[in-house]
Parts: sequence; C-alpha cells; structure tokens
Amino acid sequence: MRPLLVYTAGRLLVFLGAAAILYVVGLQGFVLVLAALLLSLPLSFLLLARPRAALGAEVERRMAQRRARREDLRTRLRGDDEPSA
Repeated sequence: MRPLLVYTAGRLLVFLGAAAILYVVGLQGFVLVLAALLLSLPLSFLLLARPRAALGAEVERRMAQRRARREDLRTRLRGDDEPSA
C-alpha cells in the first residue's frame, strides 16, 4: 500500500510543480491544466522511476500471494493434501 501512496503523491507533486511553472509563464484555465498534464507525464516517467519500480514489485508480490492462496484452496478442495488410503 505504501508504494502506491508514494507514487501517487509523487505524480501529484510533479503535476502541481508543472502547473505552477506554467502559471508563472502565463498560462491559465483549461490550457494550464492540459499543458501541465502533458508536461507532467514524461517528467514523472523520468523522475519517478524508482517509486514506479517499487509499486510494480509490490503488485507482483501481491499477485504471487494471491496465486499461491488460490492454488492452495484448489488443492484442498480436490483433497490432494490428504494421505492416501
């Protein structure tokens, strides 16, 4: 959960920073928001590589846990873990 919060906060800060710079340059309104969004996408890709990798690792870890639990449940439902008679 923490990597998601860190990455989301980073994306928001990059967007707000880009918007602040563009506001100082003189953009306003919808054009400011659109330009800040378009500028923040490549910036966040470059600046947030480590948090994005941590988020990906966290997602993969959770998916592996979920797969293991699902396989364990299937094994128990089939009765494969019981000793043979």
